[in-house]
Amino acid sequence: MLTHACVLQLPIITRYYVTLSFLTTAACALEIITPFNVYYNSHLIFKKGEVWRLMTNFFFFGNLGLDFVFHMFFLVKYCKSLEEGSFRGRSADFLWMLLFGGALLTVLAPFVAIEFLGSSLTFMMVYVWGRRHQYVNLSFLGIFNFTAPYLPWVLLAFSVMLGSSPKVDLMGMVAGHAYYFLEDVYPRMTGRRPLKTPGFVQAMFPVEERIRPAADAGLQHFAAEELQQQPVNGVGQQEQLQQQAGPAAGVEERGGGRPHAD
Repeated sequence: MLTHACVLQLPIITRYYVTLSFLTTAACALEIITPFNVYYNSHLIFKKGEVWRLMTNFFFFGNLGLDFVFHMFFLVKYCKSLEEGSFRGRSADFLWMLLFGGALLTVLAPFVAIEFLGSSLTFMMVYVWGRRHQYVNLSFLGIFNFTAPYLPWVLLAFSVMLGSSPKVDLMGMVAGHAYYFLEDVYPRMTGRRPLKTPGFVQAMFPVEERIRPAADAGLQHFAAEELQQQPVNGVGQQEQLQQQAGPAAGVEERGGGRPHAD
């Protein structure tokens, strides 16, 4: 499904998550391990010391088949879009978002009896992506158009129509909204950022990863000043210079949501 070259082109967090998910699911399909070795069970974790289950349950996406392909499509698309978009040059912040979402889902899981949380974490990323791309227009199977913030609700409704339980998707939406509020809304209201990435997470990434946004902003400002100083002959040349001075990471998408089945 994914070639080695394609995997290497993925940003670092997306690359590791997709690779671990594929290897874990494939190992279960080949019966090297079984889903019983990786599923979330609070009794086995806290009473038996099987702490690896806190992580491995996020990497299993069911049997290899069409359903697995759809899950990988959503995981690659939205994980990559977030890491290369609003988290561009901030891999530590992106990892912290996933850790926050994973921790919240782990707390909620015993109350809704869900053993594998990878789909919920993927749905969290879909929710955050939609909130941060409010003006992107999407189309559902060519039937109707909507804007990106409604994508999780459209997918949830379609999943229910197919007879799937809404619990997995709803948990992802709860985790996504909690992160969106605490990271994007609450700081604008109070000036405080409760989800600031801690130092030990930032230390996992090189310095150039953390300073890249500032460098990009400086280049954009310099390009804008050059545009104002240079005489422009003709409308076509002016538009070309404006495109060169535009933000490198500002990519507007237009695409369609694909349904998934749990």
